[in-house]
Amino acid sequence: MPLRPLLLPAAALALCLLGSASAMADDQSQLIESINAYRSQPQRCANQASSELPPLASDPRLILPVDNVGDLQQALARAAYPMVNVQAISLSGPRDAQAAMQAVRESFCQVVLDPQFVDIGVNRQANQWRIVLARPLLAARLGDWQAEGQQLLAQINSARSQPRQCGGQSFAASAPLAWNATLGSTAEAHSRAMANQNYFDHKDHDGRTPGDRAELAGYAGQQVGENIAAGQDSARKVLDGWLASPGHCANLMNPAYRELGAAYAVDPKSDAGIYWTAMFGAP
Repeated sequence: MPLRPLLLPAAALALCLLGSASAMADDQSQLIESINAYRSQPQRCANQASSELPPLASDPRLILPVDNVGDLQQALARAAYPMVNVQAISLSGPRDAQAAMQAVRESFCQVVLDPQFVDIGVNRQANQWRIVLARPLLAARLGDWQAEGQQLLAQINSARSQPRQCGGQSFAASAPLAWNATLGSTAEAHSRAMANQNYFDHKDHDGRTPGDRAELAGYAGQQVGENIAAGQDSARKVLDGWLASPGHCANLMNPAYRELGAAYAVDPKSDAGIYWTAMFGAP
């Protein structure tokens, strides 16, 4: 019997192509979710321990062709993405998001765990992947650290006013936090230290913890907690990142806390450009 080619109706062919594109888009989203889950927990990478990091925001301007390895800065300029720093990861071979994430963990952990990056774009064609991480220029016009700290306080209180799921923990609505000037100045000092000394950690370069710094500043509360962020140019973006991170979310929803001080600091010579600290206290 002679062989005949299988002819699909045009509608069926279009449906097949649409399904393939949809599967690739799902894999791209899944890889971003996996990278953010990886960042949300302390990791061991290149013999160093990372901090818990907020999630990267998906930005369609960072979805670049996988076969174009030209100048990244020019590509982002054409995409109207004003950037300070950018790095791209190219993978060849992973058949799905799980395999791509395994390759990222094994060979590019330092890139995806770099706290300066705040945005991400992923593109995939067959078994070729391109992951772009970037830090944008600071676009927002910020007030002084006290004004922005108070703005962050108001937004945290708005978040606390509703029941919330933080990873595996459920929280009822919590009472609003009151501003504490001592915690505010302590938060500003830590943000300034991170910006000027170009690091991102809850411990400062003298080894002091948030509790140590609060005590030295004269805060007499029974319990202190801290959230930090880097790279985001507004209090709203900082809060969104914290709410998407189970540990940060649990900190700001903790009903034991009654007070807050928050601040940011900027140093254009630092990796992330801008650093935020929120200090929670239980008097």
